[in-house]
Parts: sequence; structure tokens; C-alpha cells
Amino acid sequence: MIDLIIFLSLLALGYGAGTWAEKRHYRSIAKREMDMLNLPVVTLKSVAVPEHKIRSARMVYGSAVISVDYFKRILASLRNIFGGQVKSYESLIDRARREALLRMKVMAGDATVIVNVRIETSAVGKQSKRKNIGCLEAVAYGTALTVED
Repeated sequence: MIDLIIFLSLLALGYGAGTWAEKRHYRSIAKREMDMLNLPVVTLKSVAVPEHKIRSARMVYGSAVISVDYFKRILASLRNIFGGQVKSYESLIDRARREALLRMKVMAGDATVIVNVRIETSAVGKQSKRKNIGCLEAVAYGTALTVED
């Protein structure tokens, strides 16, 4: 009986710690996104700026690897059995993409705009027999333009 209580306590502690860490990361992302609102990121291949006004153009990128906790893995396994939308992984993908975009913006520094932005995701540490994802990586890249006033 004591073993069951210890197991359930550790399970609850793990769930609580994972939820707390995820909410903390979301708050951090939201704050940094507000701080970087002045740097537009677009998927257009070019912007309507005369070439002689472009002072510099350079490739910038950002990547983020977010780990899957055991609770998300368990929920995803249940969804695989019954089918349907895997909401436990949606927050993982959202956090990874937003973090990669923020890191790309940091690399851009004093750029005016980032154009031709692309985001790619991939599973890292995928176990072939179980088909479980260990981590999720998102990479954002584009061309940072610095334009003269």
C-alpha cells in the first residue's frame, strides 16, 4: 500500500512540475515576443525597398529542441489507440516554433525586417520500435535586411 502511495505521489509531483515548467516557458515566450514586436518577420521573398537602400542582407536562424515529458507521451499513446487529435503534442510544437522564431530575431540584431522566413520541424531521438518521439526540434531561418532611413 505504501508503495502505491509513493508511486502516486511521485506521479503527481512529476505532472505538477511539468505543467509548471511549461507555463513558465510560455510566460517567457510571451514576454520576449512583446519585446521584439518591432522586428517584422515575413514569408515574402522580398519587400518593397529600393536595392540602394539595403545596407546589409544576411542569413539568420534560430533553433529550439523541446523534450517530451512522460505524461505527454502517455496521452499521445492513448490517442494513438483511440484516434483523434493529439493535443498534448500541439503545445510542444507551438513552443518549439515560437522559441525558434525568437532566437532567429535575436540573431538578426538591429535588422529592419526578416524576409523569406521558413520554419521546419523534426523529431529528434525517435525510437523506431515504439514510434515514440524523444524531442521535437524547430528551426526558423530567413534573410535579415538592414535598410537605411
